[in-house]
Amino acid sequence: MNKYFLNGLYSVLGFIVISAFAFKIFQPIKVLPRMQLSPAFSLVDQDSARLTSEDLRGQFVLYTFAYTNCPEACAAINDTMKEVQSRLSEVELDGISVSFVTISMDPQRDTPEALNAYAQSINANTEQWKFATTTNETLLKTIIGSGFETYYEKKEDGSFAFDPSFVLVDGWGIVRAEYRYATEVSNADRILRHLGVLAEEVRNSKGTTKLAYEAAHLFLCYAP
Repeated sequence: MNKYFLNGLYSVLGFIVISAFAFKIFQPIKVLPRMQLSPAFSLVDQDSARLTSEDLRGQFVLYTFAYTNCPEACAAINDTMKEVQSRLSEVELDGISVSFVTISMDPQRDTPEALNAYAQSINANTEQWKFATTTNETLLKTIIGSGFETYYEKKEDGSFAFDPSFVLVDGWGIVRAEYRYATEVSNADRILRHLGVLAEEVRNSKGTTKLAYEAAHLFLCYAP
């Protein structure tokens, strides 16, 4: 057998053994799963400024999907976003920024002016919470439907059937949590707890402890 292959195999086995020992020493460690890469995008926000996925690197981002003429479903989404935003001081973020992005699925009506008026009507803090979309509806469908795996469909009356959801993305652009259904614990509480778990992972993923975190991912020790 090729010696280079054997050396590589031994290295992998060594990493697994060391990770297992580190996990044993430092447990319990809970992590959020690395689910998939979030989609790359370039949108226009409520101030007519370009908003790209690269602009948001290095910070945690909570995404949701709505439209300004949306009925009750979007009111619940907005309430959750505002609650999380107002309670960020409860989480030890260690200086990591958190941004909020609502992507509109209705670009024909949701111009920057309409998005701005909507943000003001719900008293959103747009320094931290952006409302954005793109007039390229095919691209928009790819971003929301394929990239964030969130269903929506325009109906004949101009409204939308869609899956109310939140998606939490880390500073490397990796989706770490999705919130699509009501649970006994409120979405705001779960999101805040998960932000704390992410911040703790960033804070502690150094040296030997980093191996423990990789082992936690390997052994699927995911935070509920």
